[in-house]
Amino acid sequence: MNHAASACKYTGIDKDYSIEDLAAFHGHLGPYIVLGYRIGRYVRQHFCSDPFLMKAVVFCKGVPPQSCLADGIQIGSGCTLGKRNIEIVACDEIRCEFACGERKIVLNPRQISFPPQGGDNEGMLIERLAEDMYHMPDAKLFTADIS
Repeated sequence: MNHAASACKYTGIDKDYSIEDLAAFHGHLGPYIVLGYRIGRYVRQHFCSDPFLMKAVVFCKGVPPQSCLADGIQIGSGCTLGKRNIEIVACDEIRCEFACGERKIVLNPRQISFPPQGGDNEGMLIERLAEDMYHMPDAKLFTADIS
């Protein structure tokens, strides 16, 4: 089946997902799902718009909260576990790589300034950070290099 030509009307792939949509999918709102979503959207808009032609690799510690990047990338890019075109590779540094044919894009997240741990309002501050990140320009969240 030619997936690009099928034009399934139900995908919602070009939809801009809200903060509420991200939290509903992921179970809560955190900085890494927002970052992953923004990276995935950037890749679809500036690199490859067909999620059947792409492959995503998420390099991170491989455990939450960093692995939550993968949930956001699934929503933003359309690369999914079911299509087997996204994987997580355990690594000490965080970066995301996407391939489409011979082309490749590497996205490096900028450091996230988390609130101090252990306070009574830590959860609220993390959620507020995620909300702020949702509205930030791409350049404040990550760098992108296409080759």
